[in-house]
Amino acid sequence: MARRREQVLDAALEVLGSEGARRLTYQAVDTAAGVPSGTTSNHFRNRAALVDGLVDHLEALERRDWERVSAGAASAGVGELADEVTRFLRYATGPARARTAARFALSLESTARPELRAALARGREAAIDRGTEWLRRLGSRTPRRHCEILLDHLDGVAFHQLTFPAEDFDPRPGIHGLLNGLLNGLLDELPG
Repeated sequence: MARRREQVLDAALEVLGSEGARRLTYQAVDTAAGVPSGTTSNHFRNRAALVDGLVDHLEALERRDWERVSAGAASAGVGELADEVTRFLRYATGPARARTAARFALSLESTARPELRAALARGREAAIDRGTEWLRRLGSRTPRRHCEILLDHLDGVAFHQLTFPAEDFDPRPGIHGLLNGLLNGLLDELPG
């Protein structure tokens, strides 16, 4: 039963991220999941329940992804951290493109449904906690603030790549430059 629910949520993320919020229907999710008609409605009684489930599922998936990135960046210097974050960003805008687009769609949904913000914020907070530790080890004077700037940059780059995909997408120079600027105090005057 839990596996079927996860299968439905994976399919719902794919539908939302690749076809948009208007296409997020029980029928579309059942079809995408390859499950009998009515399966999605058995797990989620209405669209709001489905969206709530999506937010929680997305948080769990992104926590797993950030744990993987954290393991790869555990003993990294600036260059290695830039490489690891670049790999993650390419994954997020490549193989996990629909999931990333779904996260942006759910963020927009939270403007109409503020109750979603807490779960979305938990996912961001988990990423900030991990990133803050990386940046502390690299010598940041304000690691939490620097991590927030880095994540905002990554969101902007991901959004741009999703909406205006570049075949020769290489975010590494920007990530490396940003990390160097943050760690060397060159960007300390950025507004908070």
